[in-house]
Amino acid sequence: MVEQITQGVKISVETRFKGTSYRNHRLYYVFAYFITIENKSNHTFQLTHRFWKIFDSLNKIDFVEGEGVVGQTPILKPADSYSYTSGCYLESTMGAMSGYYTMLNVEHQKNIKVQIPTFQLQSPFVLN
Repeated sequence: MVEQITQGVKISVETRFKGTSYRNHRLYYVFAYFITIENKSNHTFQLTHRFWKIFDSLNKIDFVEGEGVVGQTPILKPADSYSYTSGCYLESTMGAMSGYYTMLNVEHQKNIKVQIPTFQLQSPFVLN
């Protein structure tokens, strides 16, 4: 598990290799990632946007951004946490992801960028 705290918001990430899948006649390696967001500050935040940088070891980098996460824009009061699961398809057996969440400080109506720590995506084939 990797963790990082930005302005009182803690992001924890765990990953898991889920197998392979064929899409459009190409083999992909499928990874799941489990994220927990904990509000350790005295402020209320709403997660409004996400930005991901996805690195595939075959030197391919993708960027993904959009509103919320998994169709939600959760509000976290002090001491609240929110967890979700999502996934990623890579063309190689290993890669990494990093990024940030844009979160609105509800009281002050100001956005902050909460860093998502870089995490590795590795299939068991690489570890042997």
